[in-house]
Parts: sequence; structure tokens; C-alpha cells
Amino acid sequence: MAFHNAQQLENLNHKISELDGNINVSFEFFPPATAAMEETLWNSVNRLKVLNPSFVSVTYGANSGTRDRTHSIIKEIKQRTGLVAAPHLTCVDADRSQLKAIAQDYWENGIRNIVALRGDLPESIDKPEMYAEHLVALLKEVADFDISVAAYPEVHPEAKSAQADLLALKRKMDAGANRAITQFFFDVESYLRFRDRCAAIGIEQNIVPGILPVSNYRTLCKFAGFTNVKIPGWLHRQFEGLDEDPTTRNLVGASIAIDQVKVLSQEGVKDFHFYTLNRSELTYAICHTLGVRPTSMLE
Repeated sequence: MAFHNAQQLENLNHKISELDGNINVSFEFFPPATAAMEETLWNSVNRLKVLNPSFVSVTYGANSGTRDRTHSIIKEIKQRTGLVAAPHLTCVDADRSQLKAIAQDYWENGIRNIVALRGDLPESIDKPEMYAEHLVALLKEVADFDISVAAYPEVHPEAKSAQADLLALKRKMDAGANRAITQFFFDVESYLRFRDRCAAIGIEQNIVPGILPVSNYRTLCKFAGFTNVKIPGWLHRQFEGLDEDPTTRNLVGASIAIDQVKVLSQEGVKDFHFYTLNRSELTYAICHTLGVRPTSMLE
């Protein structure tokens, strides 16, 4: 981006400074599979915890090993940091009694927040017995959990239509969800249109945008391919020629995320969920630039 005069640059800086940290952030992590990955995870958790996130979430795989790591990490995050920790919970490959037992165990261990998802279907399953709306209702039967669910501004890849996808979200909200967190996106207008459509059918809960700071464009393209996320032409051009230049890629990725948050904040959005991929550097830098800083730095 080129600025034609000093006033243009000053206007941009003023728009960013207007945020002054007046936004709420949350962070997503995934359970580590190795000792080295666990060290990276805890380095990231400790780096980001000082930003006082609304909550941190930990993803949940389809196999029992990953599930057990999620349970363990969630409890440890709460015990070691005091942060509000929200495990992902899916209804794939688990029956109602198992899900209730997991939820009861979380509640007894002081976990009050859950991200409720249907989950990715194994190849052997054509149609699940339960969907996220049923999981939300089940959790509310166990206890008064604070529940987040998923939303898809650019439509879930398995949805029959955009309207069917929207109605599915409405059923999750009606079942007792407190908010929706969106799939990551780069077309800000797609989020704003989606938010308007949610309001039009009576969804009053918060639709929290999911922000993915991009550090590896090739990996992003793989993610986007199976999540139905559109990669705009301008984004492709931003990362052209940077395959062997991770430093510049990080700077570009941070700039894009900052612009997203800045524009959405001007549209009244105050809550943002960052997909950290267990790396803290980009997310911390973005939050710092937006004015989300440790309390001691703000006093």
C-alpha cells in the first residue's frame, strides 16, 4: 500500500489508535502430539495469557488419544494460568452417555465454557446420529455451560445451501448456544453480509469473527480448500514471491489481520477469535498493534 501524502498515513494511524485496545480477544490452540510441540504450546499460552483473553480454546480430534490430550491440556491451562479454558467437544464417535460423562467431568473440574461442534466425519460414517444443535441441548441438560458454536460466513462445505446452513446455525442458537465463532475468512464483506443475514432471521447472539494470521500461504491454501474459504486475488498477490521469505510473509500476514480487525471494529465488532496454530508471535504482535496489551503496560 502506498500513501500519497502524510495526511493519508496519519488518518490510518488515527483509525488504528481509535481502537486503543477497546476490543476483546480469545485464542485457539490445538493439543500437542510431541514433547517439542508441547513446549511450543506452553510458550505460546504463557506469551498470550498476559493479554487477558476472554477465553482460550483447545481443539478436539476424532481419535481418543487426541481427545485425552485436549482434556488434559484444558485442565492444565486453567490450573496453571487461571485463564477461562474452553475445550472443543464433538459428537462424532461418541454416544450421549459418553458425552454427558465428559461434560460432567469438565463441570466438576471447574470448566464452564465449551465449544460445541459436530466434528469432522470419519470416512466410515455417512451421516452422524447427532449434530451440533443436539450437542448444545445435551450440554445444557448437564449444566449451564457457556457454549460457543461454529458459523460459516462463506457456507459450510457440506451444506445444501447458504439458507440451509444459516437455519442450522439458528437451531444451534435456539438450543442454547451463547455465541458463534466463524470460520476464518479474508473477505470482510462476506462476514458483514452474513451478520446481517443472521440478524434478519432472529439470531441475537454475538457472531465472533475468526481471524487467522497467515504465516504460510501454501498451508493457508490447503486449509481453505477443505473449509470452503475463498482466497481473494489480492491476498494471492500479497504473498507472491515470498515462498522463501518467512520474515516478509509474517509482516504481510500481520498487516492483513490488523486491517481486518480495524475495519470490523469500525462496523461495531468488538470480539475477535484468533486461530494461533500454537504460535504466539504473529498474534501477539497484532494484538499489541491494536492496543491489546498487558495490564501493566496500560497503567
